[in-house]
Amino acid sequence: MTIDLEALFIDLHRNPELSFQEVRTAAIAAGHLRDLGLEVTEGVGRTGVVGVLRNGEGPVVWARADMDALPVVEESGLPYASTAKGIDPEGHEVGVMHACGHDMHVTAMIGAAEELVRTRDEWSGTLVVIIQPAEEFGAGARAMLDDGMLDRFPRPDVVLGQHVTPLPAGVIGLRPGPQMSASDGLHVVLHGRGGHGSRPHATIDPVVMAAATVMRLQTVVSREVDPHDLAVVTVGAIHAGTKNNIIPAEATLDLSLRYPDETLREKMLASVERVIKAESLASGAPQDPTIETLHTLPATINDVPATKRASAAFRAAFGEQSVIDPGLFTGSEDVSWFARDAGVPLVFWFWGGVDPARFAAAVAAGTVDSEIATNHSPFFAIEIHPTIEVGVRALTVAAREFLS
Repeated sequence: MTIDLEALFIDLHRNPELSFQEVRTAAIAAGHLRDLGLEVTEGVGRTGVVGVLRNGEGPVVWARADMDALPVVEESGLPYASTAKGIDPEGHEVGVMHACGHDMHVTAMIGAAEELVRTRDEWSGTLVVIIQPAEEFGAGARAMLDDGMLDRFPRPDVVLGQHVTPLPAGVIGLRPGPQMSASDGLHVVLHGRGGHGSRPHATIDPVVMAAATVMRLQTVVSREVDPHDLAVVTVGAIHAGTKNNIIPAEATLDLSLRYPDETLREKMLASVERVIKAESLASGAPQDPTIETLHTLPATINDVPATKRASAAFRAAFGEQSVIDPGLFTGSEDVSWFARDAGVPLVFWFWGGVDPARFAAAVAAGTVDSEIATNHSPFFAIEIHPTIEVGVRALTVAAREFLS
């Protein structure tokens, strides 16, 4: 029986789940893999799923798809748009949406597993399918590895992964070497002294302190990083206060930092910490700010020989014009932990999910940034076909390249 991948994708999109809460998604993926004849283990790294297909002697390929959604209220207008709600780690009810395409990642992985099972007489080796939780936390790969992935399952010779992105459907993007930035997530607490809004002179206002800090942080990249280097400092969340006539005692900032290598990482972390502490000191804060690292993700670096092999296979399968070098993405991923811990090559690529005609029209009009919603946008929408078919084929082609 052939799996209805379109129905699977729509179901996953309608029913997204937040990081480490992907119970339903994991059960669906596990059920399909089990029906295909794979040896399935659930609950790896809390909600992760691992499926093993042993097919004689040969290499071991780990193929990974992530499955968590984001705390975003969907505004795509799709007939199958999510209306789901979830509880975030702080206990708040939030809208939940597959705003990063992980529903498509799982769908393509199930389709590729089905195709590899169907053609198992044409290759030999072992396929390990990884359905990973909590990529958006930057914690899912680490959780699965800490739960014994390398000891409990066949050790890999190569790790494969893919990500849907706002490129034209049918396009594959990959490059040898650095593919995605390293990243740190920081949580900052600025300490002030609260009081009545009518008596600011008797307080130390953390809201003003936070505003000054946010503005000064913008100079880290613009004034301290070489323009030839790729770096980002984003303050993604700021929280303070409960009422207009109360000056609060503290304010919090959540930062996302991106850089291509460890050298620039160390420089930027030092600069960010210096700015935060300096603005706190300038405000007369009663104590130093609290700076907590929420996650650290290494750069996603594609192995050069393995990526050249995969690129050649993609060009043969999709045509020369369909395989591009997308440049270094400033987004970050945790997939490389699998390859780093195992000490094996990583090949990670992107595939397009936008209607090609719509994308071409936006390019011609110079409106790609405004017309084509990117990952993490509430308007993010994937063209179901041929995105599913290309994702399935890309994973199958890459796996076969290393299994044959």
